[in-house]
Amino acid sequence: MTGFSDIQIIGDEVAIRWADGSDDFFKMDRLRALSPSAETLGETDLLGNPISGNQKGKDFSGVKVTGWQQIGGYALQFHFSDGHKTGIYSYDYLKQIASQAS
Repeated sequence: MTGFSDIQIIGDEVAIRWADGSDDFFKMDRLRALSPSAETLGETDLLGNPISGNQKGKDFSGVKVTGWQQIGGYALQFHFSDGHKTGIYSYDYLKQIASQAS
């Protein structure tokens, strides 16, 4: 994935136009629910035992994207209205979750 050329908020979605000209649209609450952060996914010890967090299945209805930041040339970090901003969404991960929504 080579990156994006534009990103906009349209209603309750984040629209990304990729460098190849394709577009993907992400519901904001779904982006929050699928955050690839330890806070959302939970952390495990070396043996795989849960040691913190785990918001899988939590309802994030009404959570909005309030901003974003590009991370290097490979990812975006979204800021959400519930204060969450630790998930780093690689471009490949974003394409993956976009294809799962189709």
